[in-house]
Amino acid sequence: QVQLVESGGGSVQAGASLEITCSLSGEMTNIRAVGWFRQVPGKEREFVASVSWDNHVIRYGDAVKGRFIVSRNNYMGWVRLRMNDLKPEDTALYTCAVTAPISKGVVRVGSNSYVFWGRGTQVTVSS
Repeated sequence: QVQLVESGGGSVQAGASLEITCSLSGEMTNIRAVGWFRQVPGKEREFVASVSWDNHVIRYGDAVKGRFIVSRNNYMGWVRLRMNDLKPEDTALYTCAVTAPISKGVVRVGSNSYVFWGRGTQVTVSS
């Protein structure tokens, strides 16, 4: 079992920055890829970013590339998503998730590759 808890969401103005954190605990979290996804009611879940467990590979969704930055600390048990130059279209519930134990240097884009999920943290960006 793995527990994931997101924190740091909130309401900001367009152009601002915000950092959200995914706190991890449980089995073999240091050898699982971690992904961030977001969802707006009525729309499909959208891939935001994924980081390999060895921190060597990070992949971003097209909508956030160049603005969002993922960082990971296995020792402290967290993965952070730094969101810069936020836009109203970034408004969503942001959720982190982990894969099953996986090879180093591997990330996953599809949500069906993730086996444990947090409950999410709301980010609202106003214009």
